[in-house]
Amino acid sequence: METMIVRPEIALDQFLPIFVESTLVLVFGVGYAAIITLAKMGYFSKKWMPVGYLFWALQTYFLYDFAMMIQSNHFTMKVLMVTMVAYLFVPHLYFYLISAADERYEDKDEILQDTK
Repeated sequence: METMIVRPEIALDQFLPIFVESTLVLVFGVGYAAIITLAKMGYFSKKWMPVGYLFWALQTYFLYDFAMMIQSNHFTMKVLMVTMVAYLFVPHLYFYLISAADERYEDKDEILQDTK
């Protein structure tokens, strides 16, 4: 017995909007991560952080709209939104781990330099 998978049809006039929105998800996601990370590293002032959070909000909106356009089911929508909330914290976690590693091994670097 063969199983039949029924997928929703995407209209031809929806191809370009779907492509544009999925591209905007990527662009705003990279922008968010870059702005937040560079602001935390000191290359940008902290005044840029709200712009980064705006990029995250735009990314989340376009991901939601993209999922609606391709007719995702409710479970997939929930997973996508939980993923976006987790992505809100990824640059902060990355910067924290880098800072903690620098602090942890800073003393060992000084000891090695003193013995030379």
